[in-house]
Amino acid sequence: MLAPLEGYTDSVLRTLCFRHGADMTFTEIAHVESFLRGNRQALEKIAVRDSTPVQIQLLTGKEEHLESFLGGFEPFPGFEGFNLNLSCPSPDVIRQGKGAAMIKRTAKTGRLVSIIHAHGHKASLKIRLGTNAYEKAQKVYLNILGGVDANLFIIHAKTASQGSVEENDYSVYPECVDAARGIPVIANGGIDSADKVRQLRGMGVAGVMIGRAALTNPAIFDVLRNELGLNEAVKPVPSITALEAEYDTLHESLEGGEGYARDFHRVLGKRIGKENY
Repeated sequence: MLAPLEGYTDSVLRTLCFRHGADMTFTEIAHVESFLRGNRQALEKIAVRDSTPVQIQLLTGKEEHLESFLGGFEPFPGFEGFNLNLSCPSPDVIRQGKGAAMIKRTAKTGRLVSIIHAHGHKASLKIRLGTNAYEKAQKVYLNILGGVDANLFIIHAKTASQGSVEENDYSVYPECVDAARGIPVIANGGIDSADKVRQLRGMGVAGVMIGRAALTNPAIFDVLRNELGLNEAVKPVPSITALEAEYDTLHESLEGGEGYARDFHRVLGKRIGKENY
């Protein structure tokens, strides 16, 4: 899966990654309340210009706002459901009781998922291991996995307080898989090699979500599929130059935003540091 990456995963990049092996893509994070206000910038974040499989990532903490939004929502070709963000580490978002602050609010999260299901849509959750080391030690994330009937759990193996240079704790995945009661668990965070995927598959996860590595090489999904033997035949992997040209063609045909294109070209083929992400 292609991770939702703010400022990057518009319809153009989602389609490029889908063409090169991603099974599922996600829109950027967007506040439900912004949709209700008709905020153009927020609406552009969920703009869909083709039928690439995608889930819309939502940030909300209020049932009535989600209900209002879904009441006017119309599914489209490629729509695969909604992803509730319980992982955003922004201090402002957490102070609003959203993002990673929702990890310890199992009952409320369950109600939000029920609202999405009541409208006939799938609901996945993207979570972290808590807002800080204390919440991780208390294993608050297991309450979500054991108490919310989502269709899919995506787990970023860090707390919200951890920086991008800190290591992900993959050791949590076996207990997460057990707690999830048969609901698929997707691993997220620092996944950039076939060896890591093999390690995670051995822990019982159903799949992986890739972010940074897909920005520098959108064909990493093809690379991993080839190395893991997931393609019926080895698929040729395009060069960075070829990917750049393919992106530009898609950008024109899908009428992508210039800001997205500028940022994509800035990181393509490069090592991404914290300042770039």
